[in-house]
Amino acid sequence: MSAVRLLCVPVLLCLTHAWLCHGACVEVDSDTEAVAGKGFKLGCISCKMRGEVPAYATVDWWFKARGEWEFTHIFSYADMSSDILDERFDDRLAWNGSKKTDDVQDGSIYILNVTFNDTGTYRCFFDRILVFPYYEYHTNATKFITLNVVGHASRSMASILSEVMMYVSIIGLQLWLLVEMIYCYRKISAAGEEALRESEAEYLAITSESKGNCAGVAVTE
Repeated sequence: MSAVRLLCVPVLLCLTHAWLCHGACVEVDSDTEAVAGKGFKLGCISCKMRGEVPAYATVDWWFKARGEWEFTHIFSYADMSSDILDERFDDRLAWNGSKKTDDVQDGSIYILNVTFNDTGTYRCFFDRILVFPYYEYHTNATKFITLNVVGHASRSMASILSEVMMYVSIIGLQLWLLVEMIYCYRKISAAGEEALRESEAEYLAITSESKGNCAGVAVTE
């Protein structure tokens, strides 16, 4: 029973953790390297400070190309509809954020067919209104992303470390399972040997008792 409990505890913890994290908003930084000719997601997430409060938000994207001094308004999302505002991005920008809701927390967009001219700094602006029973609270957030466009994808150090850690974790898990199997085998073997010894002792006791009974009967006769 104790072994079963030990095995069940991590599972219960994982299930509890998953339940608590379900639907949670996590602000993750966007990638910053795109490959020319391919698609790329510009990530922009702004989580509400009060998750239980309804809200509605608009998202605007601005772009400052390399060598330029000012930002240009390139994309707008409001009331579950989007508009491309810069001809350089005509038919190349798509909404990739929160779907079917005015309560936007993910304001990401997707660039189709990235070009070297897309290199530069992007500014994501969230304009949010929290709706309380008797008033509305206005808040906003701004995030900057510096995008570099390359001809071929290059692996980052973080990606390499992630892969190494994944293999280390797999090997560690296999070693742990091997140790557990050896431990369980030894416990079962020890329990089997103990059971055999008890059976042998019980058999000897019964045999001795039988011999004593037989001797008593012979004497009586």
